[in-house]
Amino acid sequence: MATKLKTGNFAADQLRQLVMRIERLEEEKKALADDVKEVYAEAKGHGFDVKILRQVIRLRKMDKADLDEQEELLDLYMGALGMQEAAE
Repeated sequence: MATKLKTGNFAADQLRQLVMRIERLEEEKKALADDVKEVYAEAKGHGFDVKILRQVIRLRKMDKADLDEQEELLDLYMGALGMQEAAE
């Protein structure tokens, strides 16, 4: 059941304010995304590998236990495929 929203109605004003806030936040989000792109471009200009840099950022966000588990599984899989030296 939809609520009827009339012009000048409190609900219509609330809705308008919410929409305006969302639009403003979307604009801020785009501006931040553009800033992040610029920083990655700067990193690339300094000779850093952007793909690896993105991976480092992703890994730094991970919980320590999750990161340890992921590294163990990666080592296990690589070992099974003969992609790394056997641990001594």
